[in-house]
Amino acid sequence: MGLIKIPKPWEIVDRDVTPESVYMNRRSVLKGMGVLGLYAITHTVGCSPNSGAGNRVSEDPLSPAEKAVYPAKRNPRFTLDRRLTAEAIAARFNNFYEFTDIKKDVEVHARALKTRPWTLEVSGHVQNPRTFDIDQLLKTMPLEERLYRLRCVEAWAMAVPWTGFPLKKLLEQVQPLSKATHVRFTSFYKPFTAQGQLAFWNPWPYAEGLTLKEAQNDLTFLATGIYGHPLPRQHGAPIRLAVPWKYGFKSIKSIVKIELLDYRPATFWNTVQGLEYDFLANVNPKIPHPRWSQAKEKMIGSGEIFPTQLFNGYGEWVNSLYA
Repeated sequence: MGLIKIPKPWEIVDRDVTPESVYMNRRSVLKGMGVLGLYAITHTVGCSPNSGAGNRVSEDPLSPAEKAVYPAKRNPRFTLDRRLTAEAIAARFNNFYEFTDIKKDVEVHARALKTRPWTLEVSGHVQNPRTFDIDQLLKTMPLEERLYRLRCVEAWAMAVPWTGFPLKKLLEQVQPLSKATHVRFTSFYKPFTAQGQLAFWNPWPYAEGLTLKEAQNDLTFLATGIYGHPLPRQHGAPIRLAVPWKYGFKSIKSIVKIELLDYRPATFWNTVQGLEYDFLANVNPKIPHPRWSQAKEKMIGSGEIFPTQLFNGYGEWVNSLYA
């Protein structure tokens, strides 16, 4: 009898993997099929019948504020131990469950999201709660480009150049109160624009959280651009979080609200499946996911395999947070 080869998690071709949300909600999916079917009949996504995920997406014309800041100057403190992921690959392999759980289709479905006008509310336990217009942030925040590794909990990885500014610079504008201990981030809720939000059994809108100390760390970044231009919708336009020492699901996309709290907030994946997705979500090769190892990672596009590094290799910046 021949040997049976059991593939490693990072050897699985993406198209062969059961989507994470379908697996965890397979009974509920059957109950919700009627709603999703009605949506498919009554609503169409904003793209032409001949368009597809393999075609290049034409982004909106740059606003005057965007023309003034892109491309931003690169910060040399942040370097990589590997090649940048090709932009075309990064643009067509995305997790954005608000639209779909099929990675290669996010690019198409996300085109329906309108990103102007867009405001970001910052409130909660702060001295000066404010609502910022996205173009106002581009004009007033110290934008720079940083090269970051992005590690998914599914054991694939990318290396991308984000443009944005440290979250702590925004928090300085509102002045957190002494009682604040955590930060909650909330994305948009537009279920007839983002068809994934019609899955009513999930805790929409998408929410994530950090401790205040994590949020004020130098690495914690609010990204408004990638590859030298504004964020495409599938990457979380017009503003998203990038926390490179954590698994990618912590980096919430298309943020509309940031709240400072005196308690640890509930988060999307911790609510959906708390046994598999904890609040901290720090990259740690010694702690396996319940269904696969986290010891190695595969670079999307190149297929290169790397040993997973503790804190995704950013320990010098974040070790003190967990001492």
